[in-house]
Amino acid sequence: MRTLDRRRSYRLVALGLATALAAGCAGEADGRRAGETNGRAAEPAPAPSPAEAPAGRVVELPSAAEGIVADPSTHIVAVGVRNPPALVLVDGRSGRVRRRVELPGHLRHLQLQAPGGPVLVPLEDADRLVRVDLPSGKIGDSVPTGKHPHDATAAGNGAVFVADEFGKAVSVVRGEKVVHTFRDVAQPGGIAAAGNLVGLVDVRDNTLTVYDAERLVQVARVDAGSGPTHTVADRRGRLVVIDTRGEAILVFALRPTVRLVSRTPLPGHPYGVAYDTRRDRLWVTLTGRNQLVGLDFGAGGPREAVRLPTVRQPNTVAVDATSGLVFVTGRADGDLQIAPRNP
Repeated sequence: MRTLDRRRSYRLVALGLATALAAGCAGEADGRRAGETNGRAAEPAPAPSPAEAPAGRVVELPSAAEGIVADPSTHIVAVGVRNPPALVLVDGRSGRVRRRVELPGHLRHLQLQAPGGPVLVPLEDADRLVRVDLPSGKIGDSVPTGKHPHDATAAGNGAVFVADEFGKAVSVVRGEKVVHTFRDVAQPGGIAAAGNLVGLVDVRDNTLTVYDAERLVQVARVDAGSGPTHTVADRRGRLVVIDTRGEAILVFALRPTVRLVSRTPLPGHPYGVAYDTRRDRLWVTLTGRNQLVGLDFGAGGPREAVRLPTVRQPNTVAVDATSGLVFVTGRADGDLQIAPRNP
């Protein structure tokens, strides 16, 4: 573990800016006025050089880190790294790297199928969903999906919904087979399950689509801001959507109908998101500011409780709901940040 190497961070800032702009971030750099989308997905804002050292501890990983999930049963944190593609399993309490699992493709997002694992690993350039066991790191099922699977989530009935970003589809997986395919979206992004209702963010159409995992039907599609990217379920059975381009947190009730119940502005291009079910706290990364914000939920909607400096380009975040520890990936420098306990 180490503190942030600021000289290294400054040397890489120009490369980070160029990479992020090439990925299609909204703004004036590609000739469009702010607020224009041209049907393009919102992307994480390119991070500036850090103004502060990241709060807590930093673990150096082999290469650029993106995609993370923390298991509340084993306390293992699974982190995706890029070159070569692998899943690094870290002891969340000590920060010690336990093992590295080589993968046949790159990932951007991770979720657990259930507490204790396995980890759902959608491999974008392999067009497959693999499951990785915890704590062994053994690769289990490998299921062909649609084109470029971006994210995957497990519904309450055990079905796994996979967002096939460039396949314009959602694959429903049971065991080792795709049992259903929805072809009703333009560009699937983040996906999350609230019981047997599954919410999918369409990053091209800027909508939230909700599916019934039992009946395998679409139940609703609603507007979701001006550039949504990711979503997560809270303990009330609602879906929280990160509107990256609109710089806001949107909360949707799902019953009796799908509807927007609150919108909370959050400047700084929110992007990565995780939710602590025990503490009723939402964690959101601001890639444009190298910050992590904790928002407490209550009768009045999300309320900011804490703000911490992070590693550079904090694209993804995870929380261990048992320990309360929060983990942030640094896409620019290959870092894993372990935030202070109970900040």
